[in-house]
Amino acid sequence: MQSRFINRPYIVAALLAFVMLLTRGSHMLTPFALPDASVMVFLMGGLLLRQPLWFVAMFVLATAIDFGAAAFDPALGFCLTNSYWGMIPAYAVMWFGGLFLAKTLNPFAAMPFALVAMLTSQLSFLISTQTYYLFSGRFPNDGVWAALHHGWEYYPAWMGYTLLYVGLCLVGHGVWKRIQATPTARTVA
Repeated sequence: MQSRFINRPYIVAALLAFVMLLTRGSHMLTPFALPDASVMVFLMGGLLLRQPLWFVAMFVLATAIDFGAAAFDPALGFCLTNSYWGMIPAYAVMWFGGLFLAKTLNPFAAMPFALVAMLTSQLSFLISTQTYYLFSGRFPNDGVWAALHHGWEYYPAWMGYTLLYVGLCLVGHGVWKRIQATPTARTVA
């Protein structure tokens, strides 16, 4: 049985957009930097929103945040090169992971959810990192094998943040289920 919350795509999309606005790496909305939740936003988007148009909307939002931040602080635009197009397949991997979970009997079962999130996040990391090193023009063009040696210093933090957000998603879903299961107080007329 699906929750009534999942059937309200605009509410879900607004919540996911809010999370992206608060956590995007180059955000300027808070005085401290929250870990980037973009990959989990796309996973949850695939799981809860499913429609390709929502993927496009989330990608446009991520792009607007990045380019908007770079307009205010040009140093934040360092990664905005031709390689930025690599973010489309990187985020699409996460979206498809969410779509896969949506077809399972219990998409929020801890083990399958964590496994899909970790596998898709690793693939997303590989795509985004390697497209940057191959197509940004900031590194010597030594080919794919040479590029594979770059970017791995970011991997522990990437996976750590993914684990953090996997846990938050599972706890949040557990809390939501508990709220839904709680009988509401009824007044006797």
